Amino acid sequence: MSAPAALPVVIVAGLHADARRAAVARLLADVPGSVVLHHDLATAPAGTVVRTVRDATGVLSAGEAPLVDDCACCALREDLVPELERLADAGGTPLAVVELWDSVEPKAMAEVVTAGGFTVTGVITAVDPALVLPYLGNGDDLAERGLAAAATDQRTVADTFARQLEYAPVLAVADSGAGSDADVPVADDEDRELLAQLHPTARQVPIVPTGHGDPAGAAGPELARAALAGFDVEAAAAAQHPACALLPAEADAHGVATLVWRRRRPFHPERLYAALEDLTCAAARSRGRFWLADRTDTLLHWDAAGGALCVESAGPWLAALPDAAWDLVPPVRRAAAALDWDPEHGDRCQHLVFTSPGLDREGLERLLESCLLTDAEYAAGRAAWQRLPSAFDTLLEV
Repeated sequence: MSAPAALPVVIVAGLHADARRAAVARLLADVPGSVVLHHDLATAPAGTVVRTVRDATGVLSAGEAPLVDDCACCALREDLVPELERLADAGGTPLAVVELWDSVEPKAMAEVVTAGGFTVTGVITAVDPALVLPYLGNGDDLAERGLAAAATDQRTVADTFARQLEYAPVLAVADSGAGSDADVPVADDEDRELLAQLHPTARQVPIVPTGHGDPAGAAGPELARAALAGFDVEAAAAAQHPACALLPAEADAHGVATLVWRRRRPFHPERLYAALEDLTCAAARSRGRFWLADRTDTLLHWDAAGGALCVESAGPWLAALPDAAWDLVPPVRRAAAALDWDPEHGDRCQHLVFTSPGLDREGLERLLESCLLTDAEYAAGRAAWQRLPSAFDTLLEV
């Protein structure tokens, strides 16, 4: 029996279905003998998930997996590893391409595949630059668009797309509108700049559908090389964790700007809460970590897209932990804190990043500054801060 790890696995994700299919087709063409596994969750209302296994010549097999606890994504998790094991045992497959259904997020599946004993050699999110802003601004629930992965799925199109985009180290970038009808949007410089600023560390691989030629630099073997380059699941998770996330840097080009706002002083809870709507709508995408004067020990996560904001507790700041507890903290978290340590507040900080076309940087900075403690409030000290009204209790479900 072949060891599961002998079968390299690449995960291809993305709500932009045409771009995702083009990326998968390119991998099939450039890695002879490769096989694609796809679970179609659109059939979940009927009680099943349809699985297909195909290569460059067509469908090799198809089957159904029953829902697990009324959850299509759970059925995918349960069925995926056994299917990969069957492929590994059969031998002869140089690459297994797991093409995720529209709203399935690559982080969860990469962790499932790795836990199953396989090596994830790459995670790719396929993107059409012309659709980045429309999807990032779409606050519709996935359920309203027929894209929910479970009956209890409360995600939106915008936040799902943002996580798909930001998790993958490789972006397969479609040639917007190439060879298509005039109705299909074509990306301009602003679209491409927005994509670059949202995920500046991503390796972008341009790609066109296999039937539309293969001009120099338009993917070719480059996508296959990216698929086999290697992937660190733990490092990818750390890069998304609010305490040590690798956030975008300052930028301003082609009408798109990224504002990085960092301060040490805590927010006044009531003033920040009153400004949440304006702050959330100020940018197409904003994220980061922050602290409130009445919750000095709690690291709070800011995650906004599509006009909706999610604020969650991400546990304690390291400065709030006893020294003995530091050994239990992952090294990457300790390193991130050490790089940004303040003698008075430790790792407590405001680190928020706003990215958008037409960003009003000055107005946004003024609004953020107005939410901080004033000099007098700050001088009153932490005992006084703790007595401030806890405006975030409802939002944090305390």
